Amino acid sequence: MSDQPSEASRPPEQSPQADPQQQPEPQPPAPTAAAAPDPSVKAAAPDQLVKDAAAADAPSRAGTPAAGAGNPWQYGAGAPGARNSTGDGVTARLRPPAPPLIRPAVLWTVLATAVLSALLLGDGLGVNLLIVAVLAALAAFFAARSAGRRLRPWTATWAVGGLALLAVPALRDAGWPTFLAVVSAFALGSLALHGSRSWLGVLIGSLGLFDSVVPGIIWGVRGIRARADGSRARWGAGLRTTAVAAVLLVVFGTLFASADAAFADLLGSLIPDVSLGDGPWRIFLFALGLAGALAAAYAAAAPVRWDGITVSPGKPRGRVEWALPLIVLNLLFAAFIALQLVVLLGGYEKVRAETGLDHAEYARQGFWQLLWATLLTLLVIALALRWAPRGGSRDRTLVRAVLGTLCVLTLVVVASALRRMDLYVDEYGLTRLRISVAAMELWLGVVLVLILAAGVFGARFLPRAIAVSAAAGVLVFGLLSPDGLIAEQNVQRFEARESAGIDIDYLKDLSADAVPALDRLPEPERSCALRIIQREVLHTDTPWYATSWGEARAKEILEKRPVQGDGRDCYRLGTDGFRDGYEPDDDGYDPY
Repeated sequence: MSDQPSEASRPPEQSPQADPQQQPEPQPPAPTAAAAPDPSVKAAAPDQLVKDAAAADAPSRAGTPAAGAGNPWQYGAGAPGARNSTGDGVTARLRPPAPPLIRPAVLWTVLATAVLSALLLGDGLGVNLLIVAVLAALAAFFAARSAGRRLRPWTATWAVGGLALLAVPALRDAGWPTFLAVVSAFALGSLALHGSRSWLGVLIGSLGLFDSVVPGIIWGVRGIRARADGSRARWGAGLRTTAVAAVLLVVFGTLFASADAAFADLLGSLIPDVSLGDGPWRIFLFALGLAGALAAAYAAAAPVRWDGITVSPGKPRGRVEWALPLIVLNLLFAAFIALQLVVLLGGYEKVRAETGLDHAEYARQGFWQLLWATLLTLLVIALALRWAPRGGSRDRTLVRAVLGTLCVLTLVVVASALRRMDLYVDEYGLTRLRISVAAMELWLGVVLVLILAAGVFGARFLPRAIAVSAAAGVLVFGLLSPDGLIAEQNVQRFEARESAGIDIDYLKDLSADAVPALDRLPEPERSCALRIIQREVLHTDTPWYATSWGEARAKEILEKRPVQGDGRDCYRLGTDGFRDGYEPDDDGYDPY
C-alpha cells in the first residue's frame, strides 16, 4: 500500500503521439488441430496482465505536465494526469481498473473479521474493537499485495495511527473520548487505503471508505463464485473438517467443564455469551464486519484517486487591494494584544476598577470570543491564500510577511484564551466542556504553527500534517483520561481550599476513569461521588474483551473500599459539597 495509487490502479490514457489513422496489425493464423498448445506455458494471471498494461502505458504518462506553482502556502497539486483529455466524467478519472479476483487469504481474513465482530462487539467496546480492526487491516494488506501495491511511509503512518487510536476504548471507560477516537481511527484507516495528500484528497479520502462498501461486496461475491465453480471438492472438504472440529470441541469441552470448576470458569470467561435473544443483533454485527472488511480490502486493491479532484485557484488580486485589509486586521490584533499584555503583567486591578469584574468573570467573558476569533482567523487565511497575488518573488514575500504576522498575532490570542480558561478553572473547577474547548484551542495553535512552517519550508505536507496533528490530539486527549483529569483537579482544589467546596452533583456522573481520584475524598463526599459509579461497575457482568482498563481498575478499588451509608447523607450535602441542604431547583449550577 502506498500514499499514491499504484501503476496498476491508474486508468490507461491514449498517447498524444498515437496516429489515429493507424491500421490494425494483421492477426496471426489460428492454430491447427495438429498444433496443440504447449502444456508447459501457463496462462497469464489477471493481476499480471494488469501490471503489463500499466507498464506499457507508462511512456504515455511521462509527458504529463506538472501542476503550476501557487502561492507559498498553497498545495493544490492533484494526482498526475488528473486532467482527462478524452472528456470522460469525474468518476472515470478517479476510479482505477477493477482489481484481480479476491484471493483465498483475503476471503478467510474477511470471514474471520465478520465472525469476531458478531461474537465480540455485541457486549460493548474494549480491546475487542482493536482485535477486529487488526483482522480487517490484514485483509486490506493481503488485497493490496495481490494488486501489486507497495507499503509507503505515509500509508504506514496512517495505519499505525488508526490502530493506536483504538487503544483508547481499551484503556478508558469514558464514552466521549472513545467516540472521538473511533471516528478518527476510521478516518485514518480510510486515508491509509486511498493515499490522499492534497487538501480535497485528505478531506474526502478520510470518508472514502464508504464509497467502497457496495463495490467491495460485489467483488467478494464474484470472487467466491469464480473460485467455488472450480473447487467444489475443496470447499466441501473444508466445511466437513470445520464441522468435525466444532463437534469435537463442543463435546470434549463440555465434559472437561463439567469435570472441573476452574476449567469451567476459564471457558466461561473466554467464550462469548451468545443467546438466541441476541440473534438479530449478532447477525447485524456479522454483516457489518463482513461489509467493512470487504470494503477495506477492495479499497486497498483498487483505491479511488481522490487527489484527482482539484479546485482551480481564485483570481489573483492586486497587492494593495489584497494586503490593505489584512494589514488593518493585523493592527487591530496588535492593539488587542497590547492590552492583554498589560492585564497579564498585573493590570487586573485597573480592569476590575473600570469593569467591576473579578478574575474569573473577566476570564469567562472573553474565552468564547477569542475561540471564535481564532477560528475566523484561519478562515481569513484560507480565503486570503486563494486570492493572493502570484506575480513573482515580491508577491510571495508580501504574502509571507502579511499572513505570517497574522499567524504570530493569532498565536498570542490563543495564549490569552488559554490563560483565561486557566483562571476560570482555578476558580470554579474543571468540567468536560471546559477541558474540551481548551484542548481545541490548543490544537488550533498547533495548526497556526504548521501554517507558519509551511510558509517557510513549503506546503507540500501541510494537509497531511494537519490531519496527523488532529489525530495525535485525539489520541493524547483520550490517553490522558479527561474524566480522570477532571476529578483530579476538583479533588486537589477541594484539598487545597476546602472552603471552595466541590460539586458532588457533577462528579457523580463521571465515568469509572474518575474513581482513583474520587477515592481520596473524605466521607461522606467520597460515597456520594462514587455511589452511581459503583452500581454501574460492580453490578454489570461485562466480559474481559469489552472491559476497559479504567473500568477494571475502578472495580478493584470499589471492591476493596465500597461506598458507605444508604445515600441519605448525600441529600444533606449541597451541590458544592457543603452541608447546606440539597436544593436541585436553585443550585446556581453553570454547565460552562
